[in-house]
Amino acid sequence: MAKVPDWDDLPEVKGMPKGCAWGVFDKDGKKDVYGTLNLLTPDIIKSAYSELKDGVSVSLNWPIGAIETPGFSRKGLVHKVMSFVDTPLAAHGYDDEIEFNTQCSSQWDSLCHFHHQESKSGYNGVQTSVEALTQTYGNEDKDQKLPTLNHWHKRGGLVARGVFIDFKRYADEEGRSFNPYNDDKITVQDIEAIAKKQGVEFKKGDVIIIRSGFTEGLTGVSAQKQGELMGSHRTCGVTGDEATAKWFWNKHFAAVAGDMIAFEHIPPKRPDGSEGQVSELVLHQYFLALFGMPIGELWDLKALSEKCKELGRYSFLLTSVPLNVPGGIGSPPNALAVF
Repeated sequence: MAKVPDWDDLPEVKGMPKGCAWGVFDKDGKKDVYGTLNLLTPDIIKSAYSELKDGVSVSLNWPIGAIETPGFSRKGLVHKVMSFVDTPLAAHGYDDEIEFNTQCSSQWDSLCHFHHQESKSGYNGVQTSVEALTQTYGNEDKDQKLPTLNHWHKRGGLVARGVFIDFKRYADEEGRSFNPYNDDKITVQDIEAIAKKQGVEFKKGDVIIIRSGFTEGLTGVSAQKQGELMGSHRTCGVTGDEATAKWFWNKHFAAVAGDMIAFEHIPPKRPDGSEGQVSELVLHQYFLALFGMPIGELWDLKALSEKCKELGRYSFLLTSVPLNVPGGIGSPPNALAVF
């Protein structure tokens, strides 16, 4: 593919802020729906396979019911089990049904999840609606007009080189005070310092994965304790500002992920230093709507931390296949790190 421009060289998109990448990945007059996943070319994927050395895989998926009452009034897991004995099958065995908000545990955010607020637009200028995203049988978006997660299946899911930034281990070793349930920030300088310490060199098409300790603090505690930790509606994350967005774009990552509830800190900070509303999240608008860069959140990264420490390396083959739901806005990542 043609060289992807750095931030300063991105062509101007009328009416949109600097850093808007709409049109960069369009091909043959067709609007793109994959965003930065386009960076995962056959050569990049073949290179990622060089990470396979130890024959070990680690799941990065937190249990769907890991939070008893998810944040932002989202629906938690409802699991219904049915015995065949009570059905016309009249056999010994079971079916089950599950119902949950796709943001309640480990997930990918699609490029329709959070729009550029001023223009009310998703990635590549898409304008959509509840009706357009609710795709019943026979009414699927077969022409790929909307950048939803089900379209990942047409390109074989996500296969990439994953690079791990173990911020929690770094902060613990440095004796740094860090509260995942406050708006404590992970800066670009932190990321670069950790990468240097771990011997990580970023490459085009990488998926960067950052551990803060957020999910670990909610694991194995009571629902009441979870509510207390999450009740302030303040959470840690990567610094949400334009300079950080520029750094991530210029690294040409295929996607980003972490164990934080929003990847960036909440509440967001306005340029004048005052606190903003969730609608003012900076990285969500840049990554999802302007770059086309998927965000993974609430990933389970403790076992990955332990395996990377054991092996002494922090890069691996990453695979991920979201649910193939027409119009899917969010999905469990079904992600594996393979060493």
